[in-house]
This record gives sequence, C-alpha cells and structure tokens, in this order.
Amino acid sequence: MEQNIFLDRERIDQSRDLVERLGKSLDIETLRAEAKAIEEKTMETGFWDDSQAAQKVIKKQNSLKDRIDKYDNLMEKIEEANVLLELMEEEDDYSFYSTLKENIAEVEKDASVFKLETLLNGEYDDNDVILSIHAGAGGTEAQDWADMLLRMYRRYAEKKGYKVELLDLLKEDEAGIKSATLQVSGPHAYGYIKAEKGVHRLVRISPFDAAKKRHTSFASVDVYPVIDEDTDVEINNEDIKVDTYRASGAGGQHVNTTDSAVRITHIPTGIVVQCQNERSQIQNRETAMNMLKAKLIALKEEEQKEKIEDLQGNYSQIAWGSQIRSYVFHPYTLVKDHRTNEEVGDVSRVMDGDLDPFINAYLEENADKKN
Repeated sequence: MEQNIFLDRERIDQSRDLVERLGKSLDIETLRAEAKAIEEKTMETGFWDDSQAAQKVIKKQNSLKDRIDKYDNLMEKIEEANVLLELMEEEDDYSFYSTLKENIAEVEKDASVFKLETLLNGEYDDNDVILSIHAGAGGTEAQDWADMLLRMYRRYAEKKGYKVELLDLLKEDEAGIKSATLQVSGPHAYGYIKAEKGVHRLVRISPFDAAKKRHTSFASVDVYPVIDEDTDVEINNEDIKVDTYRASGAGGQHVNTTDSAVRITHIPTGIVVQCQNERSQIQNRETAMNMLKAKLIALKEEEQKEKIEDLQGNYSQIAWGSQIRSYVFHPYTLVKDHRTNEEVGDVSRVMDGDLDPFINAYLEENADKKN
C-alpha cells in the first residue's frame, strides 16, 4: 500500500504542476481582472441599448468565465484528492482508497481536456464553424461516403453538445449526397473542427457493387470560422457572380417552387458558396456572403496575404491526392490519421462520432510545432 500511495501522490503532484503551468500560460489572474471589468460593464446603464454589441460582450464574458471556472475547479479537485490522501495516511485508514483512485483519474482526465483547450488560442478558435463536405469522383460510392461523413460529423457535434444547422444539401437520387454545408455552434467549435479540413479516404467492399469488389472513395471536408457580420472584409461587386436556383428537399411549397437558394462565386479566387436553408432569398444571400467573407479570411491566413485583393487564381476546396485520414473497413478495420499517425481500430466507433483521439493528436502536434 505504501508504494501505491507514493505513486498516487506523484500523480496528484504532476496534475497540480500541469494545471499551474497552464494557468500561467493563460495568465489566469489577468483573465480574472478582464472578467471583472466586463461584469462591471454589463451593469452600466444603457448596456443593452445595442443588443448586438451586448451579445458579443456576453459571449466574451462566458468564454472567460468558462476558462477561469475550469482552472479553479481543477485546482479544487486536486486539493481535495491531496487532503483525502493525507487523511488516510494520518488515520492509517484506507477504506476510501477506491474513492481516491477515482478522484485522481478524474483529475487527470479533466486536466488533459483543459490542456487541449488552452491550445485553442487562435484568433477564431472560439468561433462557431462552417463545415462543407464534397463527394469526390466515383459516382454513387463517393456520394454515399460523403453522406456517411455528414452523419459522422452530426454525431460528433451531438456528443460535444453543439448545435447543428444544415445550410445547404445537394442529394443524389440513387444514394448519398454530392455536397452538404453545416454550421456548428458551441464552445471552441472552430478550434476543434478545423482539424478535419482535408481529404478523407474510404476503403471498403462497396454495397453498390454486385461483384463485391473493394473500392476506394474520396470526399473533401472544408472548414472555416463563422465571422461577425461587421467584420471588415472588402468584396467588390464586380468580383462576385450571384446565381439563384430552386431550393431542393423538404420544406413545403415555398421552398420547392421559388428560386430562394443562392450561389455566390468569387471570381478572383474561384471560391463558391451557397445557401438554401432560409425561406427568403435575401436571407440566403446574407448567409452566403458571410460564408464567403469567412472563406476569404481563412484563405488570406493560409496564403499569408495582407490584402484579399492580392489573392488570385483558382481556389481548390482541398488538394486531391493528399488525404489526411483513411477509413478502412476491409480487409481489416482501421482509421489512421496520416498527419499524426494516430490510429483507432474500431472504425464503427469513429463513424459514430468519436473523433476526439484524432482532433486531440492534431492540436497537440501543432502546438509542439509552434513551441
């Protein structure tokens, strides 16, 4: 038992050291001061006169409170575990040893999650996210794969407690989808889901092949942050082409009989965005324009350009032939991320939305590259 207690104390100390280091990297005391200043601001007369501006302040306040509370709660749990360990030693009573082990395991798990969240310090990591899926070449097989990815991301969002809104969906009559666009809303949504940008490769026995041959299919996933409507992005009218078309799918007579859906093409870059979720063409155009702004900002960051006007050439959703992850259903089951070499043998678990091992490995590797 003495050896076990020594190891348990070491685990508690390691967790404390980790959380304290994370607190220093976040400058937790500065965050406390900032949160207090925001709280005082929300109590000022006229704070809610501009509701949009007030909502942004509240969102910032909630984000700060979330990080501060997680730090404080972790330090409290660590101290409780330490007190329980010392009490057992003083009383020479180890009847609560199983409780201590559970507490330490919970602390280590929470500290690991907190570490990942501290890595989400990009300018847009706290923003909501727009995720687009596009079937690759290959007809029905690729379209079914795109549909499988759509379900996977919906399940992932559900597990994270995120809200999902379908902005655009292009179905195929036979099976699957050609493309889909989702808006996912929740804490650090873009920070996490940005790890999914790239080409996703499927290897399986095709259910659409009577000969039961093995097929390889591809689908691309594009990810970019939702930005505020007042974000300053200059887009010249002569640089965009706006098309309207009839919205597809369920939604009543209005959706199926009017050209309410909107597609916008940014001519200099070749970026195309579309939205058919709203009942009004005007609303769809506004949403599509915000999507275009977000893509241009993401592209500008990637290309490290100072001005959007400098961006020229055909924008590719994703570069084909450079898959980030492979999902193998046959002759064995394995999901492997080619960027981090993270592997999961249970492909069904992954397709059911358990993406945390891949996303966490991606965040940790990118953090190591920055350090």
